[in-house]
Amino acid sequence: MHTTIHIDGKPVAVTTTREADAVLSSRALPLTVEMELFFSCLLCKKVRFYINDKNETASVCVNEKLSVRFRPVMLRACTKQEVHKRPLTDFPIVKRSLYIPKWLHIDFRFGHWFGEFGYVS
Repeated sequence: MHTTIHIDGKPVAVTTTREADAVLSSRALPLTVEMELFFSCLLCKKVRFYINDKNETASVCVNEKLSVRFRPVMLRACTKQEVHKRPLTDFPIVKRSLYIPKWLHIDFRFGHWFGEFGYVS
């Protein structure tokens, strides 16, 4: 599948592989994909998959089996011990739309979901 959604008014191209499409179509519950941008000692990106998500209001519906959201997060302190702790705190970005990715790619391989997102087309 290849489609475009809008998060905070900014277009995001969403693609899924055939394998991901097959698994999505057989699911009873929708899958929520979160693009997490982590601000802390360093900047990193992570794609998280939620099977029974309780925070659907923050997500954009792609279709009846898939929804997507963007979440900037941070740690309270930048220490070696804190880096692996959860939960993270939402990061209050003033111009959030500047950080919305341009694309999201979703795959399903070896029994697991994989995803990546980026800022260059």
